[in-house]
Amino acid sequence: MKRGIQPGTDLGTSSPPTPVDFESLFAQHRAGLFKALWLVTRDRHEAEELTQDAFLKVWERWDRVREIEDPAGYLYRTAMNLFRNRRRRALLAVKRAVHLVPTDETFRAVEERDGVVRALSSLTPSQRSALVMTDLLQMTSEEAGRAMGVRASTVRVLAGRARAVLRERMGERDD
Repeated sequence: MKRGIQPGTDLGTSSPPTPVDFESLFAQHRAGLFKALWLVTRDRHEAEELTQDAFLKVWERWDRVREIEDPAGYLYRTAMNLFRNRRRRALLAVKRAVHLVPTDETFRAVEERDGVVRALSSLTPSQRSALVMTDLLQMTSEEAGRAMGVRASTVRVLAGRARAVLRERMGERDD
């Protein structure tokens, strides 16, 4: 024969009578709901807020809730749903925040881009154009000359001077 609790055994845990009004429901279940939520959340303040929110939701729907067989069960289910929703929103917020934090590589890329922009800003517009067209866009000096409206030899001179200025500027940054 199995040992344990036999069916039909009264453990003294019978639920209180079904409340007839909201005040009775509140009086009978406020402390128990708070304790249950405190155990679930491990936070006294959050448990208190969830308790209040759950009772508010039940009170807002009391005209329908009073008709159901177990209003206390509905109250506890509402409280647990509120807890799960809060937890889900908090996790989503954390996930969003984690993805928004730039990595070190992002900072490094921004710093490099800033350095390039600052270095290029020290060039004349003609030097900058010649350098970008020949080195970045990989145009020939003839193609760049046609685009800029100057001779190919002028493009080579402008790009050479631009590189010299950049080497000098970048050398200053390394010191």
